[in-house]
Amino acid sequence: MTAFVAALVLVLLVPLAAAGIVRFGMVPFALVFEVRARRSGPGPAGYGPMFTEAPRLSVVVPAFEEARVIDQCVRSIARSDYPHLEIVCVDDGSTDDTFARMQQLAADHPGVVRALRQANAGKGAALNTGIAAAAGEVLVLVDADGVFRPDTLTMLVRGFRSPRIGAVCGNDRPVNLDRTLTRLLSVISHVGTGLMRRGLDVLGCLPVVSGNIGAYRRDVLDRVGPLRTDTLGEDLELTWRVHRAGFQVAFAPQALVYAESPSTLRGLWRQRVRWARGLLQATEMHWPMVGNPRYGAFGVYLLFNMVTQVIAPFLQLSAAVGVGWLIAVDGTDWLPRTWWAWVLLLGVPASLALLALALALDRAVDDLRHLWTVPLWPLYSTMMTFVVLDAVRLELGNAENRWNKLERTGTVSVRGLSDDDGRGS
Repeated sequence: MTAFVAALVLVLLVPLAAAGIVRFGMVPFALVFEVRARRSGPGPAGYGPMFTEAPRLSVVVPAFEEARVIDQCVRSIARSDYPHLEIVCVDDGSTDDTFARMQQLAADHPGVVRALRQANAGKGAALNTGIAAAAGEVLVLVDADGVFRPDTLTMLVRGFRSPRIGAVCGNDRPVNLDRTLTRLLSVISHVGTGLMRRGLDVLGCLPVVSGNIGAYRRDVLDRVGPLRTDTLGEDLELTWRVHRAGFQVAFAPQALVYAESPSTLRGLWRQRVRWARGLLQATEMHWPMVGNPRYGAFGVYLLFNMVTQVIAPFLQLSAAVGVGWLIAVDGTDWLPRTWWAWVLLLGVPASLALLALALALDRAVDDLRHLWTVPLWPLYSTMMTFVVLDAVRLELGNAENRWNKLERTGTVSVRGLSDDDGRGS
């Protein structure tokens, strides 16, 4: 029994330690990001150094069966303090009353909101329809469950620091903090957003503009082409094309959007498998970029990303099998004897330090109240290892590209974002 428990602990914690080592290397670059952000100004018109006046902005909102959340999303965007704004809503053949709600929103916000409809063709196609109909010189692509702050779009546009930047990624956070799982995700997501995105911005290697909130220059989209409809990671694949065209991708941490996170393990598994399959598909589509110095630091980063995101899970599984074999042959005398020795060996303190730094960078003191969920982090990390293995299995089997969108709850637990100020959610 002791041998079994030791092996189980190792399998659970090794992914956490490995991820901590990778993320720890991003700390200096994340701090450089903060120093640079403090020194840079908002530009002559308050919308970034690139623009002498606020550019015309079009927000494209694709939706399929989103009647439960479309109202709060569009109304939060319409409350934006950004001038010269239009909102293009595209219903992707919903069978519920999503389009009727869009039409009502357009009637409530004449000249600002437009409602379009197409036969069901997928999110990428709906985004392309909206982009074609939009008039803005900057296009913001979002999800229909996002809830925006009044200053979100202004902060997003400020991310265009120079003509070299073709796209800007905003900062997405969970809005439905009513479950243990979503509270865990709200805490650990800061490591990915607050820490990693800052560091990757400085390195010029930010690999994805979030589908929840991303801004693109119209001229850049015209150059790289429309979103692909044959991949589960259309946002990831488009971002790689922006890099391939020679543009940089920036991070705007103060451009906040709150969107629903998976509230069940089944929903989390399906979402992350979809994301992992999107990564595998983008890697195949852009294989000549992987490790290619012709594409600068980003090409080299793609090789590192493939090793850590795709190959490492198989190495971890092999290591777990090897540990089990060693325990069966040699016993457990070579393993640490105390729980504290395990904690130090596997780098848990370093991971917690990274989490504290990420929360500080994101000015997310309120999320400290969810720290009690952190002991579940190793379980989450191990689950992500098996997510990649399943995604590889599905890709090798040419499985159908199923979106498996989350079942919306409409829960808004962040104070100040809902009509009832989030109380009682």
